[in-house]
This record gives sequence, C-alpha cells and structure tokens, in this order.
Amino acid sequence: MQSSPRTMSVDAVAAEQQRFMVRVYNWMAAGLGITGFMALYVSSSETLMSIVFGNPIIPIVLIVAQIGLVFWLASRVMQMSVSQATGVFMLYAGLTGVTFSILFVVYTSASITSTFMVTAGTFGAMSLYGYTTKKDLTSWGSFLFMGLIGIIIASVVNIFMQSSMMHMIISYAGVLIFVGLTAYDTQKIKEMNILGNEGTDEDTKEAIRGALTLYLDFINLFLMLLRLMGDRR
Repeated sequence: MQSSPRTMSVDAVAAEQQRFMVRVYNWMAAGLGITGFMALYVSSSETLMSIVFGNPIIPIVLIVAQIGLVFWLASRVMQMSVSQATGVFMLYAGLTGVTFSILFVVYTSASITSTFMVTAGTFGAMSLYGYTTKKDLTSWGSFLFMGLIGIIIASVVNIFMQSSMMHMIISYAGVLIFVGLTAYDTQKIKEMNILGNEGTDEDTKEAIRGALTLYLDFINLFLMLLRLMGDRR
C-alpha cells in the first residue's frame, strides 16, 4: 500500500526524489546518445550529407519538424501514452542529431569532443547544485526567461547585422542563461515529482517531460560553448 505524501518521512521523500531524478537523467542520457549517434552516422556518409544539406529546403523542414515536435511533446506529454511520448522524444532527439551533423563539417572533431566534455562537467555541476541547494531558485525563472527571449531576438537581429561582437555577446550571455536554467530546471523537476506515483505510466511521462527540459538545457549550453571554444575547419 502506498503511503500518502503527508505520512512519508523526510528520508522517504528524499529517496523518492532521488529515484525520480535518476529516471529523468537516464531518459536524458538516452536522448543525448541518440542525438550523438545520428550526428556521427550522418556526418560520416557523404550520401546522407548530400541528401540532408544538398537541398536548402531539407534543413528548414527538419528544423520546423523539431520545433513542432518539442512543443507538442512539452505541452501534451501527460495526455499521450507512454509509448507515444517515448517515440516522440526519441524522434526529436534523432532529428536533432541529423541537423547537428553539420557541426562536424564546420568544427574539428577534437574541439567538438572537448566542448562536449566541458558542457557535461558544467551541466553536471549546476544540476547537482540545483538538486542539493536549500535556496529557492523560483525567483530565477522570470529573469532567465527574459534573458532567453533577449538572446533569441538578438540572434535573429544578428542574422542581418552579421556583427562578430554581437555574436560573442550572445554566446557568453547564452552560456550564463543555460547554466542558470540547468540549476533552476533541476530544482523544479525534483519538486514536481508526485510522491506515491512511482511505477505508474504518469511517473514515466513525468520523467520524460523532465528529461526533455534538461536535454534542451544541455544541447543549448553545448552549442553556446561550441561557438566560443570550437575550432573551425
């Protein structure tokens, strides 16, 4: 018989939160693994690279599909079946890997690897902070969201301006924002877990939703760091 949240001890609550976060990280790792595999697989094939990037319409279609999938999953995951939520998450991760394959053309493999390691270390440290800190990070949310909107607008403007200085500012600001979001989102995901819900379909879908959030924080932090650290071919 499941205990209600009110009757669970502090240790039991902490253990349940730890169990849930392990599931979130496992789903996130699976998504990153698929993304990395698809990026390497596509980039190693001249035929696939020609198919994907030989026609300028294909990358646009892929990006639009990614945006549609991520918004659909984020907003509807709890109404989906577990198999559907899993499929959409994995499809999104795979499509991201296909578009990321271009990074192996633009940057050296060594700089991509080193940037990934820096990203993993930074993400791990900030996620650990968000998980363990007693400080309420709720107040960070609105500030980080405004910053995120700001760098999106600045990035669109810089498409036309082509300013190297603005590019650098956006990259540094992006790193700071996604570092902050990693801690903020980790704490939010930890607290959103419904106690007594373990082992249910809802528990799995909550874990997928949390994994998607942290997956997005990770890949965006990686991209921002790559713009600063990556060695171009």
